[in-house]
Parts: sequence; C-alpha cells; structure tokens
Amino acid sequence: MAELDELDQALLRELQRDARRTNRELAAATGVSPSTSLERVRSLRERGVIRGFLVDLDLEEVGRPVQALIAVRIRPPSRANIEAFREWASRLPETVGVFVVSGGEDFLIHVAVPDNKFLYAFVIDRLTQRPEVADVRTSVVYEHIRSPVIEPATPARRRR
Repeated sequence: MAELDELDQALLRELQRDARRTNRELAAATGVSPSTSLERVRSLRERGVIRGFLVDLDLEEVGRPVQALIAVRIRPPSRANIEAFREWASRLPETVGVFVVSGGEDFLIHVAVPDNKFLYAFVIDRLTQRPEVADVRTSVVYEHIRSPVIEPATPARRRR
C-alpha cells in the first residue's frame, strides 16, 4: 500500500470531486503552489495510486436506464473457466462492472440496459447459453448510489 501524507490525501479528495480542474485550481484548493501540486499528482500517477481519469455517465441519458446485478455460478469452477468467463463478461457492451466473488456465486455482473425486455434477453439468450454457466440470479437495481470520494485507509483504520 502506498504511503500517503496529508497533501496526497487532500489532492486525491479534490481530484475525485472534479478531475477536470486545472492544476492551478487544484493547488489553490489544497493550499500549495501549482508546481508542488503538479509534482505530487505526477508522483501519485507514477506510483499507481491514480490509475486514470474517468467520465461519470448518466446511464439513463445514454439509453441504459435499467441496471441489474446478475449473480452467476460457473461449473466446473476451474481457473480456466473462471478466467475465460471473466474476460468474456467484462467485454460485453452491457457490462458496467464484473466482480469475482466468494460464496454461493462466482460472479456478480453489473449491467445497464435499455429496458426489461433487453435484460431478459441478455440473461436468457447470452448468459445462460454459455456452457460453463450453471446458475443465474438477477436482481434489478432500483437506485445506484456511489460514494463520490473514497478516503485512503490510514494505518489505524486498517488494523480494526
């Protein structure tokens, strides 16, 4: 885990709120000079703390208002089957996210689709047609609330 001081954490908080800010604005928000801000953000990227900058789309506005979490169980649960399914599912245009999980299922797939008919066809015609898929359970998402800022864990928080 990367060592993050107070300035690193402040920069990360501000970038998560709005990554399109100019370096000057970021420096002013964190109380440092623009050159310090620029160097610190560069360091955070080089260390892999910042992996990139993303656009947060309104799924309804792009024609995908229906979201679902689809629990999938793979049989036989071999590494080859798990990895092949993970790669296939992550490339689907409907996929928002893929979670490889423990417990009764092997995957949770977050999808966003145009409507319930499309969701039904996606599950029945795409997922269940895969030979390694043993079971599928679909939960429609009524509302997806995401935390806009993720705080780095401090050493005290990690120990609890």
